[in-house]
Amino acid sequence: MSIIDPRTGEALTAPIESDDAASAQASPESAPTGGDVRREDVIIDLDASNIQQVLEASMQVPVLLDCWAPWCEPCKNLMPVLEKLAVEYAGAFLLAKLDVEANPEISGQLGVRSVPDVKLVSQGGLVDSFQGALPEKEIREWLGRYFQAPADAPPSPEEQAEESLKAGDAATAREIYQTLTSQYPEHYAYQVSLANALVAEGRSDEAHSVLDNLPPEERDAAPARGVRASITFGEQALSHDEIAALGERDDSEAQFQRALRHVADGDYETGLEALLALMKSDRAYGDDAARKTLLQVFDALGADHPLTVAYRRKLFALLY
Repeated sequence: MSIIDPRTGEALTAPIESDDAASAQASPESAPTGGDVRREDVIIDLDASNIQQVLEASMQVPVLLDCWAPWCEPCKNLMPVLEKLAVEYAGAFLLAKLDVEANPEISGQLGVRSVPDVKLVSQGGLVDSFQGALPEKEIREWLGRYFQAPADAPPSPEEQAEESLKAGDAATAREIYQTLTSQYPEHYAYQVSLANALVAEGRSDEAHSVLDNLPPEERDAAPARGVRASITFGEQALSHDEIAALGERDDSEAQFQRALRHVADGDYETGLEALLALMKSDRAYGDDAARKTLLQVFDALGADHPLTVAYRRKLFALLY
C-alpha cells in the first residue's frame, strides 16, 4: 500500500509492503523511506471536511494528531517541533493538526480535555498519546518506540548543549538552555542544566539564583544538589592555573587539590578515584579530608547514582 494524501487521494511515498497491524503501528522495520519529503506532503490541517479521510489514511500509515488551540502558549512551542520531526521522518507518519477551538465536536469525540494533546493513531485506533509540550529530546524518545529514527537526524538542542559543554564552550550551552527554559518553564531539568552551564562559565552567583528559584522538591533533589556541590567544590578548589602550577608535585596536598578540581569540574569519577587513592596512601592527610570529601560527593550525586553505589562499595572495602 502507498501512503495516501487524504486531501487529494494521491500517493505520497513508495508503497509499504506489509499492511498487517504491526506495520500499521510503525515498527522500525516497516518505516517507509520517502526520500526528500516536502512539508505539505506530510502535514495537514484536520477538520470536519477531512477527518474521515485521515482516519482511513491511518489504515495505511500512522497519523500523529496534534490537538492545539490558538490561545495555548505551550502549543505554540510544541507545534514547530512536531512539524520539523514530521518532515525529518520523511513520511513515516502524517502530522494532522486539529484546532480544538474551531472543531469542538471532533475534539470531544477524541476525548481531548486539555491541550496540547498528541495522539498516535493507527488502523483507525489510538496507539499512544502524550499531553503537554514535551521537549524535543523526549518527543524523539517517544517516537522511537514506534519509528526508526532517520539516519541523518540532526542533534537535538540538548545534545548540542552537551557537546558545547564538552568542548569548553559554556556560553553556547548556556544560551541553548536559556532558550529551552523559556520555552519549557516547567521542565525544571533545563533550569538545573542552565545552572550547571553558568557554573562552567564562571557565573556561580547566577547559578545559585537559578537553583534558589526552583520548587522545593526540585531544589533539594540530587541533580540540583550536584550543581550546588560543583559550586562549593569550585570555591574550595584551586584554579586551573594554580593546578597547572603544581607541576610534577605528587605529595598528598597536590593529589587532594587535583582531585578537588576534577570534582569541581564535574569529572566526578576521576575525582572519586583520586580521593580513594589518597585515602590508601595517606589516610591521615587533612584530618581524613579524602574520606570526608568522598562522602560530600556521594551526598551531592545522590544515593542511587551509579558512581555513588560503586564508590561506596570501594570505600567500604577499603575501610573494612
